[in-house]
Amino acid sequence: MNRIQGLRYNPYALLALLALLIVFVFGILWTLIPAPPKSITIATGFQDGLYYRFGERMQSSLKKEGVELQVLKTGGTLDNLALLADPKSGVDLAMIQGGVADVSQYPHFVSIAGMFYEPVWVFYRESSFKGAPDGLTLLTQLKGKRVSIGNPGSGTNSIATLLLDTSGIKPADLEMEALTPQEGAAKLAAGNLDAVFVVAAAEAPLLKSFINLPGVQLMNFVQADAYTRALPFLTKVDVARGLLSIENDLPRLNRQMIAATATLVSRETISPAIVSLLLENAQTILKSYSRLQKQGEFPSINGLDFPLQMDSEIYLKDGPSFLHRHLPFWTAVWVGRFARVVIPILAILIPLIAYIPALRDLSLRIRLSRIYAELKVLERTAADPNARDASRQALADIQMRVNAMKVSSLESKELYDLKGHVNMVRERLKLDS
Repeated sequence: MNRIQGLRYNPYALLALLALLIVFVFGILWTLIPAPPKSITIATGFQDGLYYRFGERMQSSLKKEGVELQVLKTGGTLDNLALLADPKSGVDLAMIQGGVADVSQYPHFVSIAGMFYEPVWVFYRESSFKGAPDGLTLLTQLKGKRVSIGNPGSGTNSIATLLLDTSGIKPADLEMEALTPQEGAAKLAAGNLDAVFVVAAAEAPLLKSFINLPGVQLMNFVQADAYTRALPFLTKVDVARGLLSIENDLPRLNRQMIAATATLVSRETISPAIVSLLLENAQTILKSYSRLQKQGEFPSINGLDFPLQMDSEIYLKDGPSFLHRHLPFWTAVWVGRFARVVIPILAILIPLIAYIPALRDLSLRIRLSRIYAELKVLERTAADPNARDASRQALADIQMRVNAMKVSSLESKELYDLKGHVNMVRERLKLDS
């Protein structure tokens, strides 16, 4: 016990204890709050689609921060949902077209943010709608026509099917083909189709397949407002004349369009630090997506199918944290991880520290009371000649223990009072000898 008490006053022992405490804290830090992954995978879409191009740009941007992003080519939104739902696929993120997912089937998915608008482009052959002075303006005009609704597994296929159903058009009312945008463009150019549905951002490279097609125009959704009310995930957007191609004057007139929102989705277990990194880099990338969306409109919390991830909500409302604004990514991560462990520990220890003086005082009083109890016995037996030698030996033992006691300056009075009382008992034994 004396050896342990002596360590309290040994500076080297205190330094060793502090070092062990630091190691213990970092052990908790590493175990309970793991570091963000240095490699993640995103499911996108066709190689010439904007999902894939967006993934490539994000890949290049994240590489500068020390995070490797694997960009996976897929068939589209439905494929992406299936991959993200499969824990064995290795997919951590997915680009999802708004309005396609059955949210109830994916309770553990969250939205990082909406990234850009994806209008529903319906390209049609003017010769197929000669009887309509304004061309194709209503989806009901497609009855009896040959129409591509997008390849299976794509968001285009899902939204086109939903729009036709909302418009009261049954599969038997037209000749439907499930083709990729490239296949649809080829058949439209050859005169084997009357119209092609494509859901993609205005910046998507795949739209170039339709720009130079002779005799092809873009549908004007005159019922855009009605569709956005019937299908709330859709947004009405205005497409200016020549927006797709100034050279080819496509479209030839201003058009009303309806658009879904392309959303970056993940599982709810995603690292908060990765969320912050993704949004920071997405903001920079999306500055160049200006054909339909306003500057700063995206990343957005609007048009989302899945609940917004908590850290995304904080970021989109307040911006990056103080650490991520002023420190490199991985430095901010480590400082943040350390703070998330140390602050709760301090919150527990600081109130306890306030009780340390009281505990020390209690400990001293317990030790003193034990010695006083022994002195009391010696004082009672001081007049007994048969116990005199044993009493003196016991008093000598008490004196050694008292001399070995170390107390703080504030506790010195109690110690010197005890020494005085020991001397009083010694004098009492001398008087009775």
